[in-house]
Amino acid sequence: MQKLKSGEMNIGNNLRMLRKRSNLTQDMLIAQLDTNFGIRITRSKYSRYETGELNVPIQLLVALHKLYKCSYDEFFEGLDV
Repeated sequence: MQKLKSGEMNIGNNLRMLRKRSNLTQDMLIAQLDTNFGIRITRSKYSRYETGELNVPIQLLVALHKLYKCSYDEFFEGLDV
């Protein structure tokens, strides 16, 4: 599975902003990822994506893009590449 390396860029703040904009808690998001996309991760693991501790799988970004109905640009907004 392809990943974005957290050392290259940290999109955690954008993930958190998009989740909060959608009025979702991490627990609610995890449930939707499992139900709608078959992505099973723990809240603890997802939290580590938001803090930039873990690499973000591309599969997760695709699911979040569909769930949030946002552009991919919003994941990378404000980041220097």
